Amino acid sequence: MATKKAPAKKVEVAPQEPTVAKVAAVQKEPVKPSWEIRDRIYFLKNNRRPLIFTIPAKHSARKPLLYFDQETGMQKELRYATNQNSPFVEEQKGTATLGRIAFKDGQLFVPKEQTSLQKLLSLYHPLRDQLYYEYNPVQESVNELDYINLEIDALILAKELDINQIEAILRAEFGSKIDKLSSSELKRDVLIFAKRNPALFIELANDENVELRNVGVKATQQGIIKLSSDQRTFSYGETNRKLMTVPFDEHPYSALAAWFKTDEGMEVYKHIMKKLF
Repeated sequence: MATKKAPAKKVEVAPQEPTVAKVAAVQKEPVKPSWEIRDRIYFLKNNRRPLIFTIPAKHSARKPLLYFDQETGMQKELRYATNQNSPFVEEQKGTATLGRIAFKDGQLFVPKEQTSLQKLLSLYHPLRDQLYYEYNPVQESVNELDYINLEIDALILAKELDINQIEAILRAEFGSKIDKLSSSELKRDVLIFAKRNPALFIELANDENVELRNVGVKATQQGIIKLSSDQRTFSYGETNRKLMTVPFDEHPYSALAAWFKTDEGMEVYKHIMKKLF
């Protein structure tokens, strides 16, 4: 009698979601325009304002007008042609109508329609930032803001100085003229100086040698120390004992200020300060 096989058990498997290959989307950054179409104005450097000033507009053996392309490692010849869309000779087609690049009263206005000339001046001309520069209103505003902040810092510093520091700074800039000024005049003049030249004022205010030089000048004026007629030797006023020799090609009071920082010079400085104040 044949035996019946037991039916195979069915194994239930949880339904699987279809696998979908996920590819990370590569986000491309928006390409920024390489050239902004706008009117541009150029100025000669150092505030030069000749009636007419021309710069080279085409390449020649006497006045090379070339641009080195770092991507290709080759020199490219430049030429300003009024009827071409590129400043590169190799990209110009047909007959080129040569143009003239002339600054009038130190400036050159180039409208947005003259893109080829703008690119030549702004990107490729070898005299860019050497003989002339492009006016950048955004950068100009940043520079102006930086200058205003520097001016404010200088004025605040000038207001906080005592009269001896003021005298030292003004003497470094104006010499013996300040000897005839009153305290109120010194305070006025130091504020004017800080406003007109804030960078130099801050530099002098932070330079300890300025005060040391001022002490040396005042001590000499009052006869506490003497400077020889050849300006090579400092000595005591009463005893004529030699203090120091001024190194060759150095300003005597700058050398004296440096000497005051030495061990021997510090003792002399203390002695002078007792007699001055």
